[in-house]
Amino acid sequence: MTRLDDGSLTAILRRQHHVIARGQVLAAGMTGAALRHRLRPDGPWQVLLPGVYLAFTGSATTDQRDMAALLYAGPRSVLTGYSALRRHGLADAPPAVHSLLVPPGIQRQSYGFVQLQRTARLPGQVCVSGDIRFAMIPRAVADAARALASPREVTALVAGAVQRRRCPIPLLAAELADGPVRGSALLRRALQDVTCGIRSVTEGDFRRLILRAGLPEPVFNASLYAGAQFIAVVDAWWPDAGVAAEVDSREWHLSPQDWERTLRRHASLSAHGVVVLHFTPSQLRREPGHVVATLRSALTASPVARPEAQVMLRARRAS
Repeated sequence: MTRLDDGSLTAILRRQHHVIARGQVLAAGMTGAALRHRLRPDGPWQVLLPGVYLAFTGSATTDQRDMAALLYAGPRSVLTGYSALRRHGLADAPPAVHSLLVPPGIQRQSYGFVQLQRTARLPGQVCVSGDIRFAMIPRAVADAARALASPREVTALVAGAVQRRRCPIPLLAAELADGPVRGSALLRRALQDVTCGIRSVTEGDFRRLILRAGLPEPVFNASLYAGAQFIAVVDAWWPDAGVAAEVDSREWHLSPQDWERTLRRHASLSAHGVVVLHFTPSQLRREPGHVVATLRSALTASPVARPEAQVMLRARRAS
């Protein structure tokens, strides 16, 4: 016999995506024996994490795994990293590991799909969706970046969030400064890239190739104008030399419309005296020496040999 409060139990399950903690079950009046009966091998409930249950059979959804992770980690826990970014609409694939920020003194350990990150810097403000708590975008981006080992993945993560205008650079810089030094090298490098106007992994590769070669650093994603007339946004711009470089990420897969648009941009830039160089991502990887030699030749060419570029840089970068 139990004194189960069905109304209370149903309300909790509805609010928590049909996920519930052992303490909540017992507080609703269910006995330990009744709970074990529901969790039997052929029963209607299943264990997701120690002391956390899913109130039906079948695979758990990502939302249910988020909820289960929070119940397991405790009332002060907050989803971060890719778990939080998915809820912000900045990550498509469900995370394999659900990362949570927890207070330093918590006794629980990471388990299964839950990874606990103890921190004295618990966010003062968090986002909520029902009973699910998750970090704001700058913290989530910084935490996700520190867990990655690939420079290209970190650059893609940071540049994507900034380019979509979801993560202001100053807030991300503050997260970098306030957070742990360990694991922050790739985040620092990616932040330097996006601060210079880098919008993609390929542009980041291009910038590092330029710096390694000792070439003057250009303005990236520069908006060029002739007086009040807009000409184009170019990937890289050397104003002193009147040289622009484009990294054509589609390589040879341009449609006829794309090709015509590229030709029009090239003609417009050339008409204003701009020397336009085109490279592909594969050239950056396979022929870096050729790319550097071409750039160096264009940058050191005598200005008498070509018309002076009457072009003004209106904005430092397009973002």
